[in-house]
Amino acid sequence: MHRLVLASTSIYRRELLARLQIPFEIANPYTDESALPGESPPATAERLAVAKAKAVAGDFPDALIIGSDQVAYLHGLRFGKPLTKERAVEQLRAMRGKTVIFHTGLCLYNSATNRMQLCGIPTEVSFRLLSDVEIERYLDKERPYHCAGSAKSEGLGISLLSAMRGEDPNALIGLPLIALCAMLRAEGMQVP
Repeated sequence: MHRLVLASTSIYRRELLARLQIPFEIANPYTDESALPGESPPATAERLAVAKAKAVAGDFPDALIIGSDQVAYLHGLRFGKPLTKERAVEQLRAMRGKTVIFHTGLCLYNSATNRMQLCGIPTEVSFRLLSDVEIERYLDKERPYHCAGSAKSEGLGISLLSAMRGEDPNALIGLPLIALCAMLRAEGMQVP
């Protein structure tokens, strides 16, 4: 059985990966998440997924390493982690009544063989036409300041949405488990 490593300190990704009931380790990839000049949001998410997986490979020379990153965007605007309430209010005001793409990049890197599998999973998220009062009330209750797009679909943030379209609901939370299971099976792991 391969050693499995999640190159992320995200509690959300950790909780998702735990659903597969496969033992894994956590490693901090210490990766600059800035977009490159002229880089599209999907390209940023996928490049960073690879960068995160490879950033910890030196510490795990015989492992399957999972890297993942997500970029939310709308008409050229990117919505990262707001970190503050003020920025979260700005993001939700910009997204209200609109459909935002959350593109999740996923990489599984076999550090023993140098084999890499990479995919991108887009999720279309339509926000209701939110009032300022609803935005404030939501942020006061859930405080999603470390979530791209300022909303947690797995929590109260689902009440802000009118629709979601995508291949895997887990992708929106940060780790596309359907694609990951296929990647793990391609590396010989038994899932389930």
